[in-house]
Parts: sequence; C-alpha cells; structure tokens
Amino acid sequence: MSSRIALVTGGTGGIGTAIVQRLVREGHRVATNYRDAAKAEAWRARMAEAGVPVTLVAGDVSRPDSSVDMARAVEKILGGPIEILVNNAGITRDTTFHKMSYQQWMDVVNTNLNACFNVTRPVIESMRERKWGRIVQISSINGQKGQYGQANYAAAKAGMHGFTISLAQENARFGITVNTVSPGYVGTDMVMAVPEDVRAKIVAQIPVGRLGKPEEIAHAVNFFLGEEAAWITGANLAINGGHYMGW
Repeated sequence: MSSRIALVTGGTGGIGTAIVQRLVREGHRVATNYRDAAKAEAWRARMAEAGVPVTLVAGDVSRPDSSVDMARAVEKILGGPIEILVNNAGITRDTTFHKMSYQQWMDVVNTNLNACFNVTRPVIESMRERKWGRIVQISSINGQKGQYGQANYAAAKAGMHGFTISLAQENARFGITVNTVSPGYVGTDMVMAVPEDVRAKIVAQIPVGRLGKPEEIAHAVNFFLGEEAAWITGANLAINGGHYMGW
C-alpha cells in the first residue's frame, strides 16, 4: 500500500492507540487529536519509545470550528491532504433514559455522531478532487443491538452507520470508500476497570469466550484501507466474538 496521510480521532484511547500503531506500521503518516495537552504528550512519549511516530494536533471533534482547524493543522504539518480518516472518538454518559439529562444526551451525540460531520466535512472535498479516500467509522455492538442505560450511546452509534451508507453512495464514483467497524467488548483500560464479576458476566455471553483485543479492531480497520478493498463500501464489519450476529 502507498504511504498515505491519516487522521484517527480519539487516537490516544485504547482502541485508538491500536489503530494508530497499526497504521504507522503500515507506512502511513498518522495524526490524532487531543484536548488534554499534558496527557497527550505523555501518550506521544510512550508511542515514540515504541517506535511509533505520531503527529498530535489540538481538536475538539464535538465542535465544527475546532474540527476544521484540526484538519487544516494536520494538512499543514504533514504536507498534504488527509487521505484516510478514522472517526473513532467517543464517550459515554450512561444512565437510564428516564433519568437522562439533555446534557448527557447531547454530550454523547455531539462527540460520537455529530463529530462524523464535523471532521469529515473538512476533508471530503479534497478526497473527491483526488479521486481517492478511505473513511471508517468506529461504531459499536450496542449501536446494533441496543443496551440498557445507553439510549444516547446506542442512538449515536447506530447513526454512524446511517452516515456511512449515505456517504458511501454519494462518493463511490470518486474512488472513496466509506465503511463501519462495530466492535464488541474489547479489553481496553475502560473495560478492564469494570468489576471482575461484571466482566465475567459479559464474557459468558460471548461465544468465543473472551474479550476482544484492541489490535483485532485495528486489523479490521486496516482491512478497509487497501486497494484490495476498493470494491467494499457502505459495509459494516461486526467484530464481537459472536456476541451479536445480526446482519
């Protein structure tokens, strides 16, 4: 595969880190965004020690203006247009809907769903002009099956795939593919912080019998990026150990 300029939002998280590492090792020039500068610099230092050079740019994906500035900064630093975009940034504000505040709803929708517009809009024109692009949304198993206490999260993650299939239709003739990866429960720091008995109940529902690995999600993302995947667009790849087998 040719070396491309890639932006992975939320790249300092567990799944994001694995995606960044995979893309760098595939030869791409990779950038990610941050909101907490000190935390991001500590993360970049760990990446450098592992031989993974990454460009960091300030950017709040929930805000359109900040997202535009972020995209322009990546292009300026890396010397060209963004050719690969992975919309990975996401948060949770879990509670049952009858207790959910408007702010809890909007925080999740803005960061998980509206961010797809905010970040993709500044890069789509250059992809269309160059007749090449790869866009991948990181959705969730809970966007497919729903989840108790996650009406905001499930709605946003389901919306990400609606965004994918519309964008895929609009841009297929421009050499741009748009796909979704929907991970199940992955052994990130966030999931491993869940009490062991709760994790055991989750694992008991997974036919493969274990949590996923961040590297397995990164492999799925990378699958969509090569020239061999040029005929795959508007697809959703569920990677969840058999936990949910809808289609």
